[in-house]
Amino acid sequence: MQENLLGLVEQAGVVGAGGAGFPTHVKLKAQADTVIINGAECEPLLRVDQQLMALQAGDLLDALDLLVEQVGASQGVVALKEHYHAAVEALERELSRHPKLRIHRMGAFYPAGDEQVIVYEVTGRVVPEGGIPLNVGVVVSNVETALNVLAAVRHQAPVIEKYVTLTGAVRTPKTVKVPLGITVAEALALAGGPTVEHYEVINGGPMMGRVVSTGSAITKTTKGLIVVPEGHSLLQSLNRPVPRMLQDARVACMQCSLCSEVCPRGLLGHRIQPHKMMRLAAYGALCDPEYTPMNAFLCCGCRLCEYACVMGLQPWKLNGMLKGEMGKKGVRNALHNQPEAAAPFRQYKRYPVHKLIHQLGLDGYDVPAPMEDSSCDYQMVTLPLSQGVGAPAQPVVRAGDRVEKGALIAAAPEGKLGANLHASIAGTVTAVTERDYHPTIKIGEELIYGYLGSDRRIWRRHYRRLHGRPSRLYYDWYLRPGGRSPDGCRRGRRCCSQLPRLWFLCRPPHRLCRRRGRRRLCGPQGQAGLRHRHPVLPQRPG
Repeated sequence: MQENLLGLVEQAGVVGAGGAGFPTHVKLKAQADTVIINGAECEPLLRVDQQLMALQAGDLLDALDLLVEQVGASQGVVALKEHYHAAVEALERELSRHPKLRIHRMGAFYPAGDEQVIVYEVTGRVVPEGGIPLNVGVVVSNVETALNVLAAVRHQAPVIEKYVTLTGAVRTPKTVKVPLGITVAEALALAGGPTVEHYEVINGGPMMGRVVSTGSAITKTTKGLIVVPEGHSLLQSLNRPVPRMLQDARVACMQCSLCSEVCPRGLLGHRIQPHKMMRLAAYGALCDPEYTPMNAFLCCGCRLCEYACVMGLQPWKLNGMLKGEMGKKGVRNALHNQPEAAAPFRQYKRYPVHKLIHQLGLDGYDVPAPMEDSSCDYQMVTLPLSQGVGAPAQPVVRAGDRVEKGALIAAAPEGKLGANLHASIAGTVTAVTERDYHPTIKIGEELIYGYLGSDRRIWRRHYRRLHGRPSRLYYDWYLRPGGRSPDGCRRGRRCCSQLPRLWFLCRPPHRLCRRRGRRRLCGPQGQAGLRHRHPVLPQRPG
């Protein structure tokens, strides 16, 4: 049974549906005494897990029984927030048939869905620094992931569809099930489209999500799409450049330690204190020889420190930058201390979700998003070969091949961490790209300019509203040397090596004139480039 289950899950390409996308067949090879279904829905405004638990409670508990048997556990727990009344009632009705399973109700705090937090809430065990739940004998699975495991075992069904919450500034907030590979714009159309003319889309959640283009593809880890009006404070926070963040740290940090008081990992006993990271950024390592940039590895990136700070500073962004730089230099996390106990008064320092939503300025969007049927026929999808942790899948099809829905189109590399990829629609493979940035397989009809399903009006609207910053549109022709864009530019030049696939310039960028303090054009084109109103790249003064 065990070997058969692992093989079926691996063949179906099941990965974590709500986080980084860790391959599930690798996680289930372990031995543990407890399996936890994470139904806490960590991010505000998202509604997928609570509705799946309410509508498919019986299947979820059957899936949990499979996971408990697979890892040799003695118990299985469905952890969810206590105000998910419909889900709690549905699970309690089915619980009598499953003697090894129970329900654990959690408070409405953020980030309740963090793996290490939910392990402590359910079992009272603290995951070591830099560790995973398996270090304390626990396996954690997402609700949708568990249902995908059940579908793979019962029906040998691959993962070709995804549940997504569409909310924010949309006409009809809802939760839908869509094929992998459709564009964000096509998904938003199911909710009636945006209600504002100028907007940005956040993939994931308002706290740990990222801004994406309307032409980007839905993947196995897409959990929600939140439409936010342009100029919203949330977007200003996400788009604040790192140099500005470092400058703010040096100027405005008062060392009040409020960020450290609410840090969820710090409350578990981990040696992370965000206010000391800001002190490092301002004064260097001389301020505290025992506190080094290595402590940045302990940050989970939940962004709670920013909203606890009275100055609106961003220790999480500093930690992310340090982790990235150390990763480039081959530095690995050397902090593996096992905390003896969580911080005193931890239960009184947990951050309420309703307070967080108010601080985010999202009160008007905290509305139900009921699950609805979204039966639509799509003529084209774009499937990134990397949709989770590990190496990208290797294509097993070529351009011109005819594939059926659910057919294997890319396999996980032999001997490497990865997951299989299957066709989400039936059609003809029109392109297989293996570029440096996001290799993809396209199935369906060829579209003009290589668009990812977006129309030209959307492009023009974004083009007109740049207002001095790079756009976040991702189109194939941006990377094609000498390619022609819709405005006729043949250069295909990227604006910045640090922001691949963002935008290109038809003329050299602006730079700051030191003598007169105003922006001027540099390069051989001179003033002739003024006829193209392209964005000005952010640069540090001097």
